[in-house]
Formats: sequence, structure tokens, C-alpha cells
Amino acid sequence: MTSANRYLPPNTLNKLLKVLVKSESLLVIGKSVNLLPIYGLRLGNGPVKVLMWSQMHGNESTTTRAIIGILEEFKSGKALKILDQLSLFIIPQLNPDGSKAYRRCNANDVDLNRDAVSLTQPESVALKGVFDEFKPHFCFNLHGQRTIFAAGKKGKPSTLSFLSPAVNHEGSITQARLKAMQIIVAIKNNLSTSLRNQIGRYDGAFNINCVGDLFTSLGATTVLFEAGHYPMDYDRDITLNFVQDAIMTGLNVIAKEDYIHFSANEYQQIPENSKDYVDIIVHGVTISDGNETLKNQSLALQYEEVLDNNKILFQPKCLGYGRNLDIIGHQTFLISDLNIPDSIEFKTGKIIEIF
Repeated sequence: MTSANRYLPPNTLNKLLKVLVKSESLLVIGKSVNLLPIYGLRLGNGPVKVLMWSQMHGNESTTTRAIIGILEEFKSGKALKILDQLSLFIIPQLNPDGSKAYRRCNANDVDLNRDAVSLTQPESVALKGVFDEFKPHFCFNLHGQRTIFAAGKKGKPSTLSFLSPAVNHEGSITQARLKAMQIIVAIKNNLSTSLRNQIGRYDGAFNINCVGDLFTSLGATTVLFEAGHYPMDYDRDITLNFVQDAIMTGLNVIAKEDYIHFSANEYQQIPENSKDYVDIIVHGVTISDGNETLKNQSLALQYEEVLDNNKILFQPKCLGYGRNLDIIGHQTFLISDLNIPDSIEFKTGKIIEIF
């Protein structure tokens, strides 16, 4: 299985930006390890300032595609009232090297979301420089999450997840953090009909090295967005529409201050993500594992996403097996229904071509 939509290299993105945004609004805020330009764009003239950045992790392109959709709305004349009430600074692709290679980390193999304090990487320095100069009241930290998450224990797939980042290990609720909780509840309520029981709350453990935690502790209300899995939507085209709607809802409730009607308790009631899914479970497999041969096993396979000829190839790899797996498969098969041998020599990470 392959996807052409998930790969958004910087040259493709930058061509789109130059069509959608006036040249005077498009700024180079820094350069990557490999000296690719990192673009930022300023839109709007309102008194409330919102900073958003996407593709801090290079293989998380869905939120960047959502930004493109929002820019298309603005260009067509839709939602322009937001730009009278808000000033936006958008970094569509913070990690162009990682995006080009379709990998999480930057070219120095550093996770930029663990570099907020040390600022060892040029991409981290660029983001912090914008934060310090722009002085945002609100931040949207835009990410993508794996297919493994359920919205609550053994719940439906977590198509969207959110987090109001912690400011300390005690989990104190500052004014900045409370606003993030309220915005998340407003977004969740707006999407609850179309995305019923598929919105989760991300793990809130405090880590000052994470950008969201740092920015919240510095007083900027920060909302983490995580674009996740909708059933059988491995292109994430359906998820894309929900993410775009979520971002626009967030901007609207900030512009109108509608978030003040919601509470921290409502935020805590959003089910926390649980790692309960794998991509494929195959039942009735005979497993050879070392000297053991085990019959009638269930084999769990997880896709690894690999860049191949400008498309993303989904390779099903062995994750585990057992008679009664305590996980859910996005797809399930009987071994007899597949054109593969019914006996498999198991090795973690081994590719099993089942299609």
C-alpha cells in the first residue's frame, strides 16, 4: 500500500506558499541544518497574536496540508474576519530537512520537540526567535500521531487528540494553561457530532524540553493538535478535513473569546489516549519462533512508513503474536483468506507482504 498525499517535500510546499501568500507576507525565519529556508508568514492585523507551527517532525504532514487549506480559504475571501481580529504568524514546515527525507528528526537526528531549552539546532533557534519577537498570546503546536491510539481504553481510533501542556510536574493550572483547556473543549464540542467518540486527550506528563511545555510555562497559551487515524484513511485525507476544521474553530473561539464558557473539568473528561491498536491482526497463524512452533496464533503487524519514489510505502512488519492479543486491529484477517503461507517464522520487524 502506498500514499502520494502524505509526502510533502519543501520544494512542493514552497511553490504552493508562493501562490497562496503575497510575497511581502512570506519571510525566511532561518535555515535548516542542510541550509534549506524555513519560511514563516504573517497574516492579519488584529490585536490578539497567534503563532502556529507545523512539521516540527518531518513525517507529520497532515497539519501542514491543513494549513494549506486554510490559506486557500483566506485567498478565496472566506474567513477573512478572523484576520481583522487576529494577527497570525504561521510556520508551515519547521523541519524541511526531515520533511524532505520523511523522517521525524532533523538532519542531525535530533528531535526538535526535545530541544526547546538547549536550542542546539538551527530549526529550534528559528522557532524560539519568532516566539521571542512576535510575543504570541496563543500558540498552536501542530503534529501527527501514530495509528496505535484509541480515544480512551479500547475506544474508537483517536482521529484527533489535543493537549493543554503542563507547566510543572505538579500539573498546576495556570491562566495560560486553563485557556488552552477551554479552547480544546470548544473544538471538541464543535466536532463531537461529526467525530463522535474519536477525540482523545494526549499524555500530559511535564517535560520542559518540549516546546509546548516551555511556551506554556512562559505564559503563552499553547494547544497541542495531533492528527491521527480515521478508519482505513491511511492517506489521512478525512483526518485532514477534521484538522482544518479544528484549527479554524480554535482561531474563531480565540477571536470571539467564546472559550471562556468552558471549564478545566470538561477538558479532563475528554478520554485520555490509550495504545490499544495495531494496523493488522492475522488470526490462525502457525508461528515458528526459535525452537518453538505454536499453532493457531494471532499475529500483530504494524506499518512502517517508508519513502519510496516520492510516495509513502506502508510496510507491514511483525510486532508480536499470541493466542489472545489484548489489542485491536484496524484490519483483521484469517490466514486462510490471504495468499501467504499459514506458517510464519517470527522475527520482530520482519516484513510480511500480505497484499
